[in-house]
Formats: sequence, structure tokens, C-alpha cells
Amino acid sequence: NSMPADNIERAIKRGAGLDGAGADWQTIMYEGYAPGGVALLIECLSDNRNRAASEVRVAVTRNGGSMADLGSVSYLFNRKGVIIVAKQVGVTEDSLMEATLEAGAQEINDLGESFEIVSEASDLVAVRTALQNSKIDYESADSSFLPSVSVPLDAENAKKLFALIDAIEDLDDVQNVFANFDVSDEVMASLE
Repeated sequence: NSMPADNIERAIKRGAGLDGAGADWQTIMYEGYAPGGVALLIECLSDNRNRAASEVRVAVTRNGGSMADLGSVSYLFNRKGVIIVAKQVGVTEDSLMEATLEAGAQEINDLGESFEIVSEASDLVAVRTALQNSKIDYESADSSFLPSVSVPLDAENAKKLFALIDAIEDLDDVQNVFANFDVSDEVMASLE
């Protein structure tokens, strides 16, 4: 449709990374606040810092949130290693503690269907290896930002927060969204 073939070929080469320049991918952290005073930490991986900032800002402000200055939210989160182990025969909280304590596990939480093992981010590989040596399978092992303080939410603010997080996660550049909210089982049941 009146588009020169040369332009099309250049666009294909640029998209495939064959033009020699290559994309400069950067990890970018954005900070903000959601309804109810919940702190948001938004992790993006983008080759265009301006596009990512614009998209995140629009998604946050259109859904009742606000952007924050760098450092105003991040102090509420700590980088930790998080390993999820499905509940299975022979795996108890005590057996997990026994297997991982010396490797650097700090706490073990019962999530209902699975256990969550929390360690320092630098001890993640050691804890994962200790699980493997004890013949315990794990579902996932990631470095994550965990909040040091949680904000309890009522049903109305929880509904707004979940809509905001969905809008942010729908963006192509967004990798993770971390938030410091606490929603009780009763509030979750009322939302469903």
C-alpha cells in the first residue's frame, strides 16, 4: 500500500536485531501509590525508557493511583529469595526447616496449598541446592521484593487495587508489580 519495500526491509531487520545496532534493553523501576495508600514497585524491561514511563504513568493515573518520586516507596521493600514448594507426602514445615536452615532460609510460611521459603536474595541458590540435595521438589525459585510493612484494605480499595494491578500488568514492558497490601480472607470472599 504505497510503502517502499526498502522501509519494510529496514523495519524487519531492526525488529530482528540484524541492523547491527541492537536493542539496548534496560531494567527500570517505577514507584507509585495505589488507592488506600498501598505502595507500588513496578519493574519494567524496555528498550525505550520514555515509552515505558509514559505507559506506566497513564495506566497508574487512569486507575486511581499516582506516581511517586524515586526512593519514596522502595524503602518499604526488601529484595529476598522466595521458593515455593508444593505440599506433598513427607514434606512438612519441620522437614523444610531442617533441609534449608543451614543454607540460609529465614522463614517458612504455610500458604495453604504450598509452602513459601524466604531467604536473603544472595542465599537463594544455596537454599534451592539444599532442597535438591534433600530430594524435595520445588515449583519456583525467584528473587522478589517483599514488603516490610503491609497496608490492610477494605473491599472497595481492594477492588480498585486489583483493577490497577491488572492494568499495569497488561503493559508489554512490565515484568513484575510488587505491592504492600494485606487483604483479609473475608474481604477476598466478598470480592469473589
